[in-house]
Amino acid sequence: MANSASLSTTDDAVYVTDREIRLSPPWWRKAARSLAAAKWPILAIVILLSLMLLAVFAEPLAPADPNRQNLIRRLQPPLTQNEDGGMEYWLGSDGLGRDVLSRLIYGARISILVGVMAVVVGGILGTFLGVIAGYAGGRTDDIIMRIADIQLAFPFILLAIMVLVVLGAGVLNLVLVLGVGQWVTYARIARGETIAQKQKDFVDSARSIGVGHRRLVLRTIMPNILAPIIVIASFNVASVILSEASLSFLGLGVPPTIPTWGGMLAESRDQLLGGYWWLAVFPGVAIMLTVLSLNILGDWMRDFLDPRLRGR
Repeated sequence: MANSASLSTTDDAVYVTDREIRLSPPWWRKAARSLAAAKWPILAIVILLSLMLLAVFAEPLAPADPNRQNLIRRLQPPLTQNEDGGMEYWLGSDGLGRDVLSRLIYGARISILVGVMAVVVGGILGTFLGVIAGYAGGRTDDIIMRIADIQLAFPFILLAIMVLVVLGAGVLNLVLVLGVGQWVTYARIARGETIAQKQKDFVDSARSIGVGHRRLVLRTIMPNILAPIIVIASFNVASVILSEASLSFLGLGVPPTIPTWGGMLAESRDQLLGGYWWLAVFPGVAIMLTVLSLNILGDWMRDFLDPRLRGR
């Protein structure tokens, strides 16, 4: 049986030879094959990578300074040409005569950074506390969940205003506030999934052979609860970007001199009644493409990481 490349079966068990284990492809090759078969996640990755490249190389790619004002040329529509016949505003100008395209390119930096980093902070903190609460149970579970209930009962926007007034406005403080505000969702999901997984037979089998608590959580329970957490994280990026816009509008988020997609949406609301649609459409499309790409990529990661779907 040691030299055979096929499965050897009995009535009670299925044995896999060492040669078959060696021939099993690594995870990155499996991921590449899954991406090639799915197709749509590849397009999502291309869009996200393009946005990241725009954010990194904003200086050479932006046609103008995003904060340069020209009140004489304010509220110009897209494809506006200058006196020499060249293109002056590809995507129009805002109420202060600033180039919308340049602000979109520079805005990708802060919007993506704040959205992703806040979700990472909230996801790691919430998942960690949720797994501890679900696995430990008892008083530990009660304390963590009561803290979560207290935060849910407190209006988030009021909590964010209070914290930012004390800490001051800034990108780092904004990421911390938005991240801490997101942890409860991840904690409740992680706790419920951990409780469900803890009662499965494979967890009892791992305990019976002497697997320690840390290894049991990291290698047995965690891989089986990541799927819903990843999906929730992909959806939360949009809400974080809009929360950043609300706080920036109140003067407690990113400073007005730093362009963000959410800030551009907040600034455009007074101009929409005048028919200046491009002020809201282009940053809205940028947010939509980012969120849609993250959702598609999150759905693929959910299917790829879920052990029940790996064979499909």
